[in-house]
Amino acid sequence: MNVWLAIALTAAGCYAVKLAGLLVPAGVLERPLVRRLAGLLPVALLAALTAQQTFGAGQQIVLDARAAGVAAAGIALLLRAPFLLVVGAAVAVTAGVRALGG
Repeated sequence: MNVWLAIALTAAGCYAVKLAGLLVPAGVLERPLVRRLAGLLPVALLAALTAQQTFGAGQQIVLDARAAGVAAAGIALLLRAPFLLVVGAAVAVTAGVRALGG
């Protein structure tokens, strides 16, 4: 029963968030600060998620093969490599470090 209650509350919460987004007046959305924040917020959330998944293990910070892969992807981005090459470099470096025992 607790699971169904959690599902119902989650569904109601999602509906409420969507409804709140539709009820925001258009004038508020046209403000320069709101437009700028709306553009930057997804990037910040994705960066935080990437950092948490790369460097976190439970309650600890770890540096392992994933960190090497992210570093390789960062270098490839600095060199302006195409997206598929960036992903390929991250995968190859991560696999290589894991194969070497890291």
